Amino acid sequence: MSRTEKSRYTLHLRGRVLDLSTPKVMGILNVTPDSFSDGGEFHQQSAALERIKEMAVQGAAIIDIGGESTRPGSDPVSAEEEASRVLPVLEEALKSYPGLIFSVDTTKYDVARPALEMGAHIINDVSGLQKEPRFAELCAEFNAGCVLMHSQGDPKTMQINPHYDDTVVDIAGFLDEKIKLLEKAGVQNIVVDPGIGFGKNLQHNLQIISELHKFTKFGYPVLMGASRKSMIGKILNDRPASGRLAGTLAVHYHSMMNGANIIRVHDVQEACDTVRVFNSIMSVQP
Repeated sequence: MSRTEKSRYTLHLRGRVLDLSTPKVMGILNVTPDSFSDGGEFHQQSAALERIKEMAVQGAAIIDIGGESTRPGSDPVSAEEEASRVLPVLEEALKSYPGLIFSVDTTKYDVARPALEMGAHIINDVSGLQKEPRFAELCAEFNAGCVLMHSQGDPKTMQINPHYDDTVVDIAGFLDEKIKLLEKAGVQNIVVDPGIGFGKNLQHNLQIISELHKFTKFGYPVLMGASRKSMIGKILNDRPASGRLAGTLAVHYHSMMNGANIIRVHDVQEACDTVRVFNSIMSVQP
Protein backbone atom coordinates (compact mmCIF):
# COMPACT_ATOMS: atom_id res chain seq x y z
CA MET A 1 0.00 0.00 0.00
CA SER A 2 1.39 3.40 -0.94
CA ARG A 3 1.56 6.19 1.58
CA THR A 4 -1.05 8.19 -0.30
CA GLU A 5 -3.46 5.27 0.02
CA LYS A 6 -3.03 5.11 3.78
CA SER A 7 -5.67 6.81 5.90
CA ARG A 8 -4.38 10.05 7.40
CA TYR A 9 -7.33 10.08 9.71
CA THR A 10 -7.06 7.04 11.99
CA LEU A 11 -4.32 5.84 14.29
CA HIS A 12 -4.50 2.35 15.81
CA LEU A 13 -2.51 2.61 19.01
CA ARG A 14 -2.13 -0.60 20.98
CA GLY A 15 -5.81 -1.45 20.76
CA ARG A 16 -6.94 2.16 20.92
CA VAL A 17 -8.32 4.08 17.94
CA LEU A 18 -7.65 7.79 17.51
CA ASP A 19 -9.99 9.34 14.95
CA LEU A 20 -8.28 12.28 13.25
CA SER A 21 -10.99 13.07 10.73
CA THR A 22 -11.23 16.29 12.75
CA PRO A 23 -8.26 17.85 14.59
CA LYS A 24 -7.38 16.67 18.08
CA VAL A 25 -5.62 18.40 20.95
CA MET A 26 -2.45 17.05 22.57
CA GLY A 27 -1.97 18.53 26.02
CA ILE A 28 1.57 19.24 27.18
CA LEU A 29 2.67 17.99 30.59
CA ASN A 30 6.24 18.94 31.44
CA VAL A 31 7.35 17.16 34.61
CA THR A 32 10.54 19.22 34.58
CA PRO A 33 11.96 22.01 36.71
CA ASP A 34 13.16 24.07 33.74
CA SER A 35 10.89 23.96 30.68
CA PHE A 36 10.59 27.35 28.97
CA SER A 37 6.95 28.07 29.81
CA ASP A 38 5.74 25.88 32.66
CA GLY A 39 8.93 24.48 34.17
CA GLY A 40 8.44 23.54 37.82
CA GLU A 41 4.64 23.84 37.81
CA PHE A 42 4.01 20.11 37.48
CA HIS A 43 7.29 18.67 38.73
CA GLN A 44 5.58 17.04 41.72
CA GLN A 45 3.54 13.92 40.94
CA SER A 46 0.38 15.15 42.66
CA ALA A 47 0.40 18.38 40.65
CA ALA A 48 1.08 16.46 37.44
CA LEU A 49 -1.85 14.11 37.99
CA GLU A 50 -4.15 16.99 38.83
CA ARG A 51 -3.11 18.71 35.62
CA ILE A 52 -3.88 15.55 33.60
CA LYS A 53 -7.35 15.49 35.15
CA GLU A 54 -7.87 19.13 34.25
CA MET A 55 -6.72 18.63 30.65
CA ALA A 56 -8.96 15.57 30.27
CA VAL A 57 -12.00 17.52 31.45
CA GLN A 58 -11.11 20.35 29.06
CA GLY A 59 -11.06 17.98 26.09
CA ALA A 60 -7.51 16.80 25.40
CA ALA A 61 -7.39 13.52 23.48
CA ILE A 62 -3.66 12.95 24.06
CA ILE A 63 -1.42 13.82 26.99
CA ASP A 64 2.26 14.26 26.11
CA ILE A 65 4.51 13.73 29.15
CA GLY A 66 8.07 15.02 29.02
CA GLY A 67 10.84 14.77 31.59
CA GLU A 68 13.64 16.69 29.86
CA SER A 69 13.48 20.31 28.78
CA THR A 70 14.20 20.88 25.09
CA ARG A 71 14.04 24.67 25.23
CA PRO A 72 16.87 26.42 23.35
CA GLY A 73 20.06 26.37 25.41
CA SER A 74 18.90 23.66 27.80
CA ASP A 75 21.27 21.00 29.14
CA PRO A 76 20.48 17.29 28.79
CA VAL A 77 19.61 15.09 31.74
CA SER A 78 20.48 11.44 32.28
CA ALA A 79 18.09 8.67 31.28
CA GLU A 80 17.80 7.73 34.94
CA GLU A 81 16.76 11.23 35.96
CA GLU A 82 14.30 11.57 33.09
CA ALA A 83 12.76 8.18 33.80
CA SER A 84 12.38 9.03 37.49
CA ARG A 85 10.34 12.08 36.52
CA VAL A 86 8.18 10.49 33.82
CA LEU A 87 7.47 6.88 34.73
CA PRO A 88 5.78 7.28 38.14
CA VAL A 89 3.40 9.88 36.68
CA LEU A 90 2.72 7.75 33.62
CA GLU A 91 2.01 4.65 35.70
CA GLU A 92 -0.61 6.40 37.82
CA ALA A 93 -2.08 8.27 34.87
CA LEU A 94 -2.62 5.10 32.84
CA LYS A 95 -4.57 3.59 35.75
CA SER A 96 -6.55 6.71 36.55
CA TYR A 97 -7.44 7.88 33.02
CA PRO A 98 -8.03 4.82 30.82
CA GLY A 99 -9.87 6.91 28.24
CA LEU A 100 -6.84 9.03 27.37
CA ILE A 101 -3.99 8.35 24.98
CA PHE A 102 -0.57 8.92 26.52
CA SER A 103 2.52 10.01 24.64
CA VAL A 104 6.03 10.18 26.09
CA ASP A 105 8.26 12.98 24.84
CA THR A 106 11.75 11.49 24.89
CA THR A 107 14.84 10.79 22.81
CA LYS A 108 16.14 8.05 25.12
CA TYR A 109 15.66 4.31 24.63
CA ASP A 110 15.90 3.65 28.37
CA VAL A 111 12.93 5.95 28.94
CA ALA A 112 10.88 4.90 25.92
CA ARG A 113 11.04 1.13 26.45
CA PRO A 114 9.82 1.07 30.06
CA ALA A 115 7.17 3.64 29.16
CA LEU A 116 5.85 1.37 26.39
CA GLU A 117 6.09 -1.67 28.66
CA MET A 118 3.97 0.28 31.14
CA GLY A 119 1.34 1.00 28.48
CA ALA A 120 2.19 4.31 26.77
CA HIS A 121 0.68 4.63 23.31
CA ILE A 122 3.04 7.01 21.49
CA ILE A 123 6.71 7.98 21.53
CA ASN A 124 7.22 11.64 20.62
CA ASP A 125 10.79 11.88 19.33
CA VAL A 126 11.94 15.47 18.86
CA SER A 127 15.19 14.23 17.30
CA GLY A 128 13.41 12.36 14.51
CA LEU A 129 15.39 9.12 15.05
CA GLN A 130 18.69 10.99 14.96
CA LYS A 131 19.57 10.28 18.58
CA GLU A 132 17.95 6.85 18.83
CA PRO A 133 17.37 4.95 15.55
CA ARG A 134 16.20 1.93 17.60
CA PHE A 135 12.91 3.75 18.18
CA ALA A 136 11.78 2.39 14.81
CA GLU A 137 12.00 -1.25 15.92
CA LEU A 138 10.77 -0.36 19.41
CA CYS A 139 7.57 1.31 18.21
CA ALA A 140 6.96 -1.56 15.79
CA GLU A 141 7.41 -4.11 18.59
CA PHE A 142 4.72 -2.48 20.72
CA ASN A 143 2.48 -1.34 17.84
CA ALA A 144 2.92 2.15 19.23
CA GLY A 145 2.68 5.46 17.44
CA CYS A 146 5.75 7.51 16.63
CA VAL A 147 5.78 11.28 16.31
CA LEU A 148 8.63 11.96 13.93
CA MET A 149 9.83 15.53 14.40
CA HIS A 150 12.42 17.42 12.41
CA SER A 151 15.16 19.18 14.33
CA GLN A 152 18.48 20.68 13.32
CA GLY A 153 21.15 20.39 16.00
CA ASP A 154 20.45 19.73 19.67
CA PRO A 155 18.66 21.99 22.17
CA LYS A 156 21.92 23.39 23.52
CA THR A 157 23.03 24.82 20.17
CA MET A 158 20.10 24.54 17.73
CA GLN A 159 19.29 28.26 17.63
CA ILE A 160 22.83 29.35 16.75
CA ASN A 161 22.55 30.42 13.11
CA PRO A 162 20.34 27.62 11.73
CA HIS A 163 20.55 27.35 7.94
CA TYR A 164 18.56 25.68 5.14
CA ASP A 165 18.99 25.80 1.38
CA ASP A 166 15.20 25.60 1.07
CA THR A 167 13.43 25.30 4.42
CA VAL A 168 10.38 23.26 3.46
CA VAL A 169 12.17 21.13 0.85
CA ASP A 170 15.02 20.31 3.25
CA ILE A 171 12.68 19.40 6.11
CA ALA A 172 10.44 17.33 3.86
CA GLY A 173 13.49 15.45 2.58
CA PHE A 174 14.55 14.64 6.15
CA LEU A 175 11.07 13.44 7.08
CA ASP A 176 10.80 11.32 3.92
CA GLU A 177 14.07 9.55 4.75
CA LYS A 178 13.05 8.83 8.34
CA ILE A 179 9.53 7.73 7.38
CA LYS A 180 11.10 5.09 5.14
CA LEU A 181 13.09 3.78 8.12
CA LEU A 182 9.93 3.57 10.25
CA GLU A 183 7.99 1.85 7.48
CA LYS A 184 10.79 -0.64 6.90
CA ALA A 185 10.72 -1.51 10.59
CA GLY A 186 6.95 -2.04 10.42
CA VAL A 187 5.70 1.07 12.18
CA GLN A 188 2.22 1.87 10.88
CA ASN A 189 1.17 4.73 13.13
CA ILE A 190 3.38 7.66 12.18
CA VAL A 191 2.79 11.36 12.83
CA VAL A 192 4.98 13.99 11.15
CA ASP A 193 5.99 17.21 12.86
CA PRO A 194 8.07 19.86 11.04
CA GLY A 195 9.48 21.01 14.39
CA ILE A 196 8.68 24.67 14.94
CA GLY A 197 11.56 26.33 16.81
CA PHE A 198 13.93 23.37 16.69
CA GLY A 199 16.86 24.75 14.73
CA LYS A 200 14.78 27.39 12.93
CA ASN A 201 14.74 31.15 12.97
CA LEU A 202 11.57 33.25 12.69
CA GLN A 203 11.56 33.24 8.90
CA HIS A 204 12.04 29.46 8.78
CA ASN A 205 9.12 28.97 11.15
CA LEU A 206 6.84 31.30 9.20
CA GLN A 207 7.67 29.52 5.97
CA ILE A 208 6.83 26.13 7.51
CA ILE A 209 3.49 27.39 8.78
CA SER A 210 2.66 29.08 5.48
CA GLU A 211 3.44 25.91 3.52
CA LEU A 212 2.26 23.32 6.05
CA HIS A 213 -0.02 21.70 3.47
CA LYS A 214 3.10 20.37 1.74
CA PHE A 215 3.74 18.03 4.67
CA THR A 216 0.39 16.30 4.16
CA LYS A 217 1.80 14.66 1.03
CA PHE A 218 3.31 11.87 3.12
CA GLY A 219 -0.13 10.44 3.83
CA TYR A 220 0.34 10.58 7.59
CA PRO A 221 -1.16 12.91 10.22
CA VAL A 222 0.59 16.25 10.71
CA LEU A 223 1.26 17.69 14.16
CA MET A 224 1.77 21.39 14.79
CA GLY A 225 3.37 22.48 18.04
CA ALA A 226 3.80 26.24 18.26
CA SER A 227 2.34 26.75 21.72
CA ARG A 228 3.80 29.85 23.44
CA LYS A 229 7.00 29.54 21.39
CA SER A 230 9.52 32.33 20.95
CA MET A 231 8.55 32.96 17.32
CA ILE A 232 5.21 34.28 18.61
CA GLY A 233 6.99 36.42 21.16
CA LYS A 234 9.18 37.90 18.42
CA ILE A 235 6.19 38.74 16.24
CA LEU A 236 4.52 40.40 19.24
CA ASN A 237 7.42 42.71 20.15
CA ASP A 238 9.21 40.31 22.52
CA ARG A 239 6.07 39.32 24.42
CA PRO A 240 6.86 36.86 27.25
CA ALA A 241 5.50 33.31 27.15
CA SER A 242 2.62 34.18 29.48
CA GLY A 243 1.25 36.62 26.89
CA ARG A 244 1.37 34.44 23.78
CA LEU A 245 -2.02 32.71 23.97
CA ALA A 246 -3.74 34.68 21.21
CA GLY A 247 -0.73 34.26 18.94
CA THR A 248 -0.69 30.52 19.63
CA LEU A 249 -4.37 30.20 18.75
CA ALA A 250 -3.84 32.14 15.52
CA VAL A 251 -0.93 29.93 14.42
CA HIS A 252 -2.76 26.72 15.28
CA TYR A 253 -5.98 27.79 13.56
CA HIS A 254 -4.04 28.66 10.41
CA SER A 255 -2.31 25.28 10.68
CA MET A 256 -5.61 23.41 10.92
CA MET A 257 -6.79 25.28 7.84
CA ASN A 258 -3.70 23.93 6.08
CA GLY A 259 -3.95 20.31 7.13
CA ALA A 260 -2.78 19.93 10.76
CA ASN A 261 -4.45 16.96 12.43
CA ILE A 262 -3.02 17.38 15.95
CA ILE A 263 -2.15 20.57 17.79
CA ARG A 264 0.18 20.30 20.77
CA VAL A 265 -0.66 22.91 23.40
CA HIS A 266 -0.24 24.20 26.93
CA ASP A 267 -3.66 25.90 27.01
CA VAL A 268 -6.02 22.99 26.44
CA GLN A 269 -9.38 24.65 27.05
CA GLU A 270 -8.68 27.47 24.62
CA ALA A 271 -7.30 25.06 22.01
CA CYS A 272 -10.36 22.81 22.27
CA ASP A 273 -12.61 25.86 21.87
CA THR A 274 -10.69 26.75 18.72
CA VAL A 275 -11.11 23.23 17.34
CA ARG A 276 -14.86 23.34 18.01
CA VAL A 277 -15.19 26.61 16.11
CA PHE A 278 -13.05 25.25 13.29
CA ASN A 279 -15.14 22.08 13.04
CA SER A 280 -18.40 24.06 13.04
CA ILE A 281 -17.26 26.29 10.19
CA MET A 282 -15.86 23.38 8.18
CA SER A 283 -19.10 21.42 8.59
CA VAL A 284 -21.07 23.92 6.47
CA GLN A 285 -18.51 24.51 3.75
CA PRO A 286 -19.62 23.33 0.29
